[in-house]
Amino acid sequence: MLSLSEIKLGKVLKINKEPYVVIKTEHHKMGRGGAVLKTKLRNMVSGNVMEHTFQGNEKAEEAEVATKKADYLYKDEINAYFMDNTSFEQFELPIEAIGDQMQFLKDNTEVSVLYYEGNPMTINLPIKLEFEVTMSPPGVRGNSAGNVMKTIEIETGASLQTPMFIEQGDRIRVNTETGEYVERV
Repeated sequence: MLSLSEIKLGKVLKINKEPYVVIKTEHHKMGRGGAVLKTKLRNMVSGNVMEHTFQGNEKAEEAEVATKKADYLYKDEINAYFMDNTSFEQFELPIEAIGDQMQFLKDNTEVSVLYYEGNPMTINLPIKLEFEVTMSPPGVRGNSAGNVMKTIEIETGASLQTPMFIEQGDRIRVNTETGEYVERV
C-alpha cells in the first residue's frame, strides 16, 4: 500500500480492480486540516482519464506491473510501434495510451514499457532527452529585460518555451515530464 508521499507521476495504482497510471499530482496542505493529494489518473485498459483525491492517511494499492526496455520505431494515425530490446519482437500501443509523451518520441528512442498481466500498456520516457531545434524566431534586440522566453519547435514537432538565445540548429535538453527547456547542449 502506498501513502500520500509515495504516489508520484508514473506510478501504477489499482483502483476498482483496474490499473491506473498517475499522470498528474497536486499536493495541498490546509492550515489545521490534513494533507490532500489531488491526482489525475489514466485507465491503462480503456484510456479514460479520471480525477481522484486522496485524503490525509488514505492509502492506495499499487498494481503489479513489469517493466521492459524497448526502442520506438515509428507511428501511424492510430498506433506507435516498438521493438523489445531482449526478444526483438515488435508490438504496438495506441497513441492515446502514450498520451502527451508522444510529442517527445523520436526514432530509436529507448523507453521503459509497462506491462500489466503480460500485455504492454504504456511507456515511460527518460526524464531528459536531447533534441535539435528546427524552428526558432529571431530574438528581438533590446527585448532582454528580465527572463524573456520565446516559442521554438523541436525535431519531433513539439513547441516549447526557451530563452531568447536559442537558435535554429542548436541542440537542447528537455524535461519530458514537464515539457520544459533544461539547457543547451
